[in-house]
Amino acid sequence: MSSATGIPAVQTRSLSRDFGDMKALYALDLRVERGDLFGFIGSNGAGKTTTLRILSTFLTPSEGQAEVLGMDVVRGAEQVRHRIGYMPDFFGVYKDMEVLEYLDFFGACYRLPTARRERMVGEVLELVGLSAKKGALIGALSRGMQQRLGLARVLIHDPELLLLDEPASGLDPRARIEMMAILQELQKMGKTIIISSHILSELQTLCNRCAIIERGRLIYSGPIRGVRLGPEQIRVYRVRLRDGWDRARELLRQRPEVSAIEPAEGALRVSLTGPEADGSLLSSILVGAGLALQELREEEAGLEEVFLRVTRGETQ
Repeated sequence: MSSATGIPAVQTRSLSRDFGDMKALYALDLRVERGDLFGFIGSNGAGKTTTLRILSTFLTPSEGQAEVLGMDVVRGAEQVRHRIGYMPDFFGVYKDMEVLEYLDFFGACYRLPTARRERMVGEVLELVGLSAKKGALIGALSRGMQQRLGLARVLIHDPELLLLDEPASGLDPRARIEMMAILQELQKMGKTIIISSHILSELQTLCNRCAIIERGRLIYSGPIRGVRLGPEQIRVYRVRLRDGWDRARELLRQRPEVSAIEPAEGALRVSLTGPEADGSLLSSILVGAGLALQELREEEAGLEEVFLRVTRGETQ
């Protein structure tokens, strides 16, 4: 991994991409730091795959600029390709080839010397848990094993940056857990990883930073914990009363700052929206009405909750 300081793994400036009359990306400014395990979140058609394909040099921008590891993806495309690993959401495999033969083939494509190629094949098979399957035909592997093989393929040349488009798509729960554990291990090894996924609960525990995109526009980019989004800030509070629950619900529903009220094991889970809305508002409403407030505690809004409230599910 390069020791260059101050140069992010990914930097885009006003990045746009048009397909005829349709604008898939609109002035995207994105920054991913080295060592990040970065979640790229958005509905189908939001622009995630377009962004990843530009970063992997498969598409050129219509406007703006994208740099990967300090290199322009257009002028330095060849150098970029040797330092990244791109795993698309759908990738073909040669089902009549053996696992070992498949990886050796791609190692040769990257012009790895024979000795290094043999070493790297063994290392990536061990990393993804497929050492015991090296002599198996790819067509005989399960969907989960084929996904792990796809990950092994993009690791064969020891890239610094991984661009993974829905790597857990179609996997059963156990296979998804295994895939996420592999990604955590890769981050510990110093890899920078950008992963797009619809499984937001897993991204929340997996990633340290994320970006939310909708209709080609960036809505949020930053830490994944404690995310609050500009004028649409969401705060969630746990409220416990001695009594008067129906009265409390009635009072809270009348306030425009209250976006949701849900039962929560002997308490209420109250969501507030807006930069000025916080626990003092709830306290003044409830205590001012003569209700006995026993607990008022802020909770972290889940990534799924934030995503659903700041996006409209619109596609291009």
